[in-house]
Amino acid sequence: MTAFELADKLRVQFPTVLGVPSEFRGEVTIVLSDPEQIVEVCKYAKEQLGFEMLLDITSIDNYGQEPRWTVVYMLYSLKHRCHLRIKTDVTEARSELPTVTGIWRGADWHEREVYDMMGIRFRGHPDLRRILMWEGYPYFPLRKDFPLAGRSSEVPGVAFSRPAPMEGGPFVTMPGGKDAIEREPRVRNPQNQEGVSEP
Repeated sequence: MTAFELADKLRVQFPTVLGVPSEFRGEVTIVLSDPEQIVEVCKYAKEQLGFEMLLDITSIDNYGQEPRWTVVYMLYSLKHRCHLRIKTDVTEARSELPTVTGIWRGADWHEREVYDMMGIRFRGHPDLRRILMWEGYPYFPLRKDFPLAGRSSEVPGVAFSRPAPMEGGPFVTMPGGKDAIEREPRVRNPQNQEGVSEP
């Protein structure tokens, strides 16, 4: 069976909360309107449709819109050799989903990363704590309202951070120029880097 056919079977099983599957460049996506039913939908996808692998869970910040976040589950079926993407939205007021660690143990670290970077909590997770940033870090770095330079924070005896200098940084380029090298800040400002001359 194809991913689209499997997604349609999933929609038939949950007709009130799953939309019509869509396909773009060979990738099939289905949208779940009620995030509280993510466990039931994923359990059916695994046990009845053969999506035995959870490849990833990621999140999108729709900053300035509501619902604020979209959480994306990437599934894979070895039996059918196809992928399926399930998307569901989470509001800023709620910012919580049920955990799917009871379906795929590998969801553990994926959910921790989404929590650590975006601040979305996973209810029922066996060990929901930060996985990249240190415990006590007060921010969520992948939110769009988090400044590119970072924010100062300090946990005495544990860790600290300072805003990064933006000039010459790897993320800041200027529009225009004939190529990426010309747009690189260190090339335009040779005093910041020895051995680089003005183009």
